[in-house]
Amino acid sequence: MKKFFINLLLFCLLLSPLKYTQAHNPSTPEPNAGVNVITASSLKDYLYFVASDEMEGRDTPSKGLNMTAKFLATNLSRWGLKPGGDNGSFFQKISLTRSKTDVDNSSVEIGGQVYKPGTDFIAFPNAIDLNAPVVFASHGWVIKSKNINPYQNIDIKDKIVVITQDFPKNATYADLSGKRGEDWIEPYDYIERNGGKAVINVPGFDELVFWERSKDYYQEKGRVIFDKLAKKNFSLPIITLSPKLLFKLFSKEAQLAKNIFDDTNQTISSFALKDTNKVTIKIAVKKEIESTQNVIAILEGSDPALKDEYVAIGAHYDHVGVGDPVNGDRIYNGADDDGSGTVAVLQLAEAFSNAPRPKRSIMFVWHCGEEKGLLGSRYLMKFPTIPVDKIITQLNIDMIGRSKKADDTSPSNNELSGPDEIYVIGSKLMSTELGEVSESVNNSNLNLKFNYKYDDPNDRNRFFFRSDHFNYAQKGIPIIFYFNGVHEDYHRPSDSVDKIDYQKMEKVTRTIYLTAVELANRTTRPKVDKPLPTVYSRDDDDE
Repeated sequence: MKKFFINLLLFCLLLSPLKYTQAHNPSTPEPNAGVNVITASSLKDYLYFVASDEMEGRDTPSKGLNMTAKFLATNLSRWGLKPGGDNGSFFQKISLTRSKTDVDNSSVEIGGQVYKPGTDFIAFPNAIDLNAPVVFASHGWVIKSKNINPYQNIDIKDKIVVITQDFPKNATYADLSGKRGEDWIEPYDYIERNGGKAVINVPGFDELVFWERSKDYYQEKGRVIFDKLAKKNFSLPIITLSPKLLFKLFSKEAQLAKNIFDDTNQTISSFALKDTNKVTIKIAVKKEIESTQNVIAILEGSDPALKDEYVAIGAHYDHVGVGDPVNGDRIYNGADDDGSGTVAVLQLAEAFSNAPRPKRSIMFVWHCGEEKGLLGSRYLMKFPTIPVDKIITQLNIDMIGRSKKADDTSPSNNELSGPDEIYVIGSKLMSTELGEVSESVNNSNLNLKFNYKYDDPNDRNRFFFRSDHFNYAQKGIPIIFYFNGVHEDYHRPSDSVDKIDYQKMEKVTRTIYLTAVELANRTTRPKVDKPLPTVYSRDDDDE
């Protein structure tokens, strides 16, 4: 271990020359001079460190994530960037609580037989000791515009509510219009607001495939809550039953568990289970207090009037840590997700420090906790280190390192973008002008293929919701999200550095650099001329 830290120090000192003085006294007249700093070889060097086994998958929180944060801060300091965190540091410290299911003191009782967590059910770590009747509420969604309400014929007050993991078949995400909580309500919210005492999830395909990982998550790693973001009084117990236990629960009902599993068209109406078919749920929780951090750096702009405005460039530097072994490998390195974005933002900071300062300031952010529910970016937007209304645009980089090869026939790679292609999401969603700037810069320079396939509120993958730009957009900040698409190694130990297309990373990162330079030097900020669609809205206090 001592040798590793020595190597870390040497890496930080020797990887690139000291060029930080140009951040304050640039001598190169060409405004885009920094673009040549961004190279495939440098991106590769950085990524081989960030996604190494020594970082142990960069879980939030973890020693590996902390080590990565120090690596980032060391380089930022060398390049002369200004700390943007707490107390003159590059770190915005965040206190958190890790809640784990206490296996020894948790159980479910059905028909007089007691079952333990792990094999028979997985318990979300909210403490409860409850004996109550049970009702089945189909998918659990309420969407008034489509007259969808599975609770119309059942009383859920003081009941345990069974729901599937499906979205209503006769609706799309575009139907989530109007006000959330009134015009449409998600299952857990409705059940909690209307007096339901607990939820039993019917396991879907993903739950069954990743059963062991989910069990490990709640029982070993635990659920992480950023203390200042915790939803007040959220105590709804949630468990997922194994098929065996679900069949036991419905064994004496007219609608058997088999019917519910097979009900792909959602023809089974909500109903109350027999009064004698009560369930006892006992969930005990163990809590640990820890901390983590966002990493933030500022390059101050050169214009006295515009330097108080910022172009924000960000990525999440966390991944999912150590988990179930696949072919003997337990470290989920996250080279593409999102080591690629992490080192791209690092190279962008280096590039800007080696070029004339733009008129506006640049804010570089590495968010933690993205894999836990976009927690780091949400925390920053709720407790900003600079005024949120001074951020003119946020450029989010999440997975830009993979390309589909010409001879790749794997179905899991069908949606992977090509070597000269990148998915662009959100650039035109809130600001027509931002979309025009994005395309103009690209067309005038590297001319990547911008694929807008996922730039759609009806996208069933919901990629717009699934990365850190989402929390900036919620604050009215227009965004661009760069993304190469999912692939066969997504959230697997095989997401490794040897599979990265570093030439593609160079092209995408250079394009983002040139876009940021253009935005930072424009006379006016991109005008927000379109409201964020209601489908993208969320309550600031949501989990």
